[in-house]
Amino acid sequence: MQGTISQGTAAIHATPIRMELAVGDGDWSVLRPLLFSSIAETLEMVCATLLIGGVLGLILGVVLYGTRPGNLFENAVVYRVLDVVVNIVRPIPFIIFLAAMQPVTISVIGTSIGTGAAIFPMALMCTFVMSRLVEQNLVPVDPGVIEAARSMGASRFTIIRTVLIPEALGPLILAYAFMFIAVLDMSAMAGYIGGGGLGNFAIAYGYQKFDQTVTWTAVIIMIVLVQCVQAVANAFAKRMIRRLQ
Repeated sequence: MQGTISQGTAAIHATPIRMELAVGDGDWSVLRPLLFSSIAETLEMVCATLLIGGVLGLILGVVLYGTRPGNLFENAVVYRVLDVVVNIVRPIPFIIFLAAMQPVTISVIGTSIGTGAAIFPMALMCTFVMSRLVEQNLVPVDPGVIEAARSMGASRFTIIRTVLIPEALGPLILAYAFMFIAVLDMSAMAGYIGGGGLGNFAIAYGYQKFDQTVTWTAVIIMIVLVQCVQAVANAFAKRMIRRLQ
């Protein structure tokens, strides 16, 4: 009896969703506002993730670089621990990471569905991936420049702020552009868990409704976003590299 009631309740709750999808079949007067809302949700997820994960990833990347043997904060134990943690998290496919982080997301955010719930695991993954990118772009910085700053009495934090990061700014800009593309991919995968955005729009109104126009509309918008960000990043990186030469 209880099972029948539960099934009936689930059916009642599911009905509006099916009706909404049915109304949206090929009707762009309905799909257009949903598309604009999805674009806004995607930009919200991407910008919030890059802001949080980008800053934390920069800090963690500087710590990874600084604790390497022979560097500013040389500490073999700290470096090895952080290196192992980053190497564990970074290769996990994001869709699996989303599922694995679901209990933690619920504990922190209060839900595992929605844009806010998607931002939390996205920011975590972005932090670990960005930290490695930052470290790899700081390693090629000429040690002689750092040594010159140290010989002039500059503190280690001053060297990081005024020498290390400015010297690597061009490659770092390109690294953040690469991260933008990766985060955009994450936001699309977040659609599978009801994270909203263009990924959810393409799945719910394109893939599940066999509407290729909807699917390709979402794909084209993502391509345009990537091209715009990459073009801006290339221009800024080129300017920074010329300034340092």
